[in-house]
Amino acid sequence: MFELLQSLENFFNAAVGYVWGMPLLILLLGGGLFFTIYARFLPFRYFKHGIDVLRGKYDNPEEKGEISHFQALSGHLAATVGMGNISGVALAIVAGGPGAIFWMWISALLGITTKFFTCSLAVMYRGRDSQGDLQGGPMYVIREGMPKIWKPLAAFFCIAGLFGATPIFQANQIVQVTKDVLLRPMGLVGENELMINIIIGLIITFFTALVIFGGIKRIADVASKLVPAMVVIYGFSVLIIMMINADAVITNFLLIFEDAFTANAVLGGAVGAVIIEGAKRAAFSNEAGIGTAPMMHGAAKTDEPIREGLVAMLGPVIDTLIVCTMTGLCILSTGVWQTGGQDGISLTAQAFDQSIPVVGSYILFIPVLIFAFTTVFGMAYYGKKCFSFLFGAENGHYFNYWYVAIIVIGSVWSLNGVVNLIFVMYGLMAIPTMISAIYLSPKVIKEAKRYFSSLNE
Repeated sequence: MFELLQSLENFFNAAVGYVWGMPLLILLLGGGLFFTIYARFLPFRYFKHGIDVLRGKYDNPEEKGEISHFQALSGHLAATVGMGNISGVALAIVAGGPGAIFWMWISALLGITTKFFTCSLAVMYRGRDSQGDLQGGPMYVIREGMPKIWKPLAAFFCIAGLFGATPIFQANQIVQVTKDVLLRPMGLVGENELMINIIIGLIITFFTALVIFGGIKRIADVASKLVPAMVVIYGFSVLIIMMINADAVITNFLLIFEDAFTANAVLGGAVGAVIIEGAKRAAFSNEAGIGTAPMMHGAAKTDEPIREGLVAMLGPVIDTLIVCTMTGLCILSTGVWQTGGQDGISLTAQAFDQSIPVVGSYILFIPVLIFAFTTVFGMAYYGKKCFSFLFGAENGHYFNYWYVAIIVIGSVWSLNGVVNLIFVMYGLMAIPTMISAIYLSPKVIKEAKRYFSSLNE
């Protein structure tokens, strides 16, 4: 089995360079820029209205859908605010230097409009699955809104989604932080490390099964309760660390801008590599243009597509512009990123420990655990929708068994193999998502004009 995992790791290490090349960057960043200009910065102009929709000001229980606007955003944030924002930022700094954070910001700003378009389309072109239930997502947008010649793109998206919307990264990092914070200090990690990995993986599997077999409503209910509290706890902890290292915060904030255009910190002047690293990590953080958010927001209880698009656009603001920035400044201001030898969640834990001795890593451990689990729950919903589209909704429950089984693989596989698998699949998922959104963008603008005209009246 381990020889197979090593072979897969080698394959995905090579594949990620091909997938995340200039064509995909142009599609994601160029597409986001096109949406922003084409919409005349509409999402930014109606930012407050989006917050009002999120607060339930325009809710109507008679409208079609399964979950509220708030539950849709919480459910998606459950799948994005998590290891991509805590562990992923550490990986970005290690691989691309401080400048990678700047390009994460740029990707997130463009991602605000991308989310608006893709999630408006998810409601506008909802379709029925094989059991007659209303569903949303790029595959239904392609099937319902585009000519038949494009339909293979829907299947392509779902195949990539089966492997991209998996919990292996989260499982891997839950195992890592549990060993670093709890077990290693107690001397319990040694020759039996593999067995410990498997045991922790089985525990993750058990708790995941309890939630995901309950369906979207249970996932959304759990997420809407846990995510807001965890964002506050994590944010408060990071603010304390930034205050402890206040002298270094401004210096490192400026370093982000400097390194974004020089790439001297890690990559020796390879600015293009920093941009790629930032774009990859932003996609991993907020998933704008990847296609996962439309699947969650497509289940929202609304008959107004534009409203859901305005709610969805808040995602990149929260998970990248706020949470990722705080994590990045925490790691940079403590200087742990320059020591080498660690990455992922271990580097973030080291930053907490250095600033808050003895209890720092324990303070990090709780929100990380909750973030990781809520991400696992949210990803299950995406993967199941892809599986149901390909093989029929009546067979969707079989996906849950595949999903919980792959958690154990993530628990024993290397971080490098896990991360590159996700990057490759996210890159492939972005292709049909962005093509369909660009193709149907005039429909979104037409619907937006109708919606805001009626709103003003």
